[in-house]
Amino acid sequence: MVRSQLHVVKSDGSIEEYVHTKVIGTISRVLSKAGVDSVYLAEQLTDVVTYYLYNQENTQRITSSEIFSIIVAILTETGYEDAADILNEFHIRRRYKRLRTIVISINIQEITDAQMLIDTEQSDSLQQWDKSKIVKTLTRKYDFDIPTARMIASMVEDRIFNLDITTVPTSLIKQIVLSEAALVMRAQKQLQTA
Repeated sequence: MVRSQLHVVKSDGSIEEYVHTKVIGTISRVLSKAGVDSVYLAEQLTDVVTYYLYNQENTQRITSSEIFSIIVAILTETGYEDAADILNEFHIRRRYKRLRTIVISINIQEITDAQMLIDTEQSDSLQQWDKSKIVKTLTRKYDFDIPTARMIASMVEDRIFNLDITTVPTSLIKQIVLSEAALVMRAQKQLQTA
């Protein structure tokens, strides 16, 4: 019997198809950070995750947090506790950064505009960081497909969080989105001409 495509409910409520290779990437990265550089091992562990997900009865949707928990459990049960700890730590740090990062709707062009960042308490244009807003803008306004928009949004989030600032002007986000989108479009063009 062939199972239908499994769908993942993301933390922002959006739904996307389960992508086996994303799990390979996640497991491969944490194994590498734990000192185990083996794509083959990452593929084998991902096969276990995917098999488990597709063999649960009456399950066509699963949350991204459930997938996260399954990956941590499989890493732990197969003797890769260090990798599981690294993944947990990354997850907690990412959640913390998402909670503490505030977006302010201002367009900084001059040094005098920077005063608006200092006076954020009076601003009614503050919003919590939400990566899904970038995805929505890229798909609706610029016609990117959802997987590409999600990839760009993740790249933008990484750059913003690496700056280690807590108040981010929308003008900075826009510039980083444009920069990352240009990188992705250049890579896609190179793949088409290769």
